[in-house]
Amino acid sequence: MIKKYTLVVAFFALVLGSCSMEDDEPNFNFKALRIESAELPEYFNLNETYQIKVTYLLPDGCTQYEGFDVTMEDTTVRNVVAIGVAMTDLVSCTQAVIQEEASFNFIVKYDQPYTFRFYQGENSDGEPEFLEVEVPVN
Repeated sequence: MIKKYTLVVAFFALVLGSCSMEDDEPNFNFKALRIESAELPEYFNLNETYQIKVTYLLPDGCTQYEGFDVTMEDTTVRNVVAIGVAMTDLVSCTQAVIQEEASFNFIVKYDQPYTFRFYQGENSDGEPEFLEVEVPVN
């Protein structure tokens, strides 16, 4: 009986010992992408939906576009950040910066002008910089 127990314990020790803790680490991280420009209409109409097209930069071949993070800073102020996923386990990546476009839908719910703040990176002091666009509402 002790021999069987010893074999079972040895087997599990071998199996568990061969598992690497590195496998549990994520192989990606999220990063904010630089927004170059945005296309918005001259004005909005209340209760209508608009497609807002954004041009952003992928910093290298290991980063892929994931989506937008649109947050409400105030009633009619929206901060817009393009989100990328950078793969950390790729052996080699191109260093070429790639310009791409994507869009998101926006519903106008308030009759006041909207201000969109599109993230453009950080300045030399590490402070975020934004491209600001104001759109009036009819």
